[in-house]
Amino acid sequence: MRISARADYAVRAALHLAASRDDAPLKAEAIAAAQDIPHKFLESILNDMRRGGLVVSQRGGNGGYRLAKPADSISIADIIRIVDGPLVSVRGVRPPDLSYTGPAESLLPLWIALRSHVREILEGVSLADVASARLPAEVAALADMPDAWVNP
Repeated sequence: MRISARADYAVRAALHLAASRDDAPLKAEAIAAAQDIPHKFLESILNDMRRGGLVVSQRGGNGGYRLAKPADSISIADIIRIVDGPLVSVRGVRPPDLSYTGPAESLLPLWIALRSHVREILEGVSLADVASARLPAEVAALADMPDAWVNP
């Protein structure tokens, strides 16, 4: 699985909004500068997130963006789906829509198991979890495994 720049930027922007101390909207320029994200690209991402119901925008001198819901009710999966689509696909097709024959037939359950595992992790972690540096124990345990950071 590859996390796109778009998904990474979207999650980082949402985390920046989640960490905001007050309810005042934040300008895209400020988020872009703080997170080192290209401003125009971030504007496009924030518009997708607005259309997807994750952020609200306010026009004017005091305008900007803020989360549309509490950070603990927005999962990392929610953000990725809005900016990139399905979490796991094979050749752009969702695993349940695939079919294989012969020796490749058992490949389909493997892709579905992968999809299930990715969903379980990304749906089980909220913006609030990441913003507070308190990942769920099972996710932290996976990240702490000795080979987690090693490329084979």
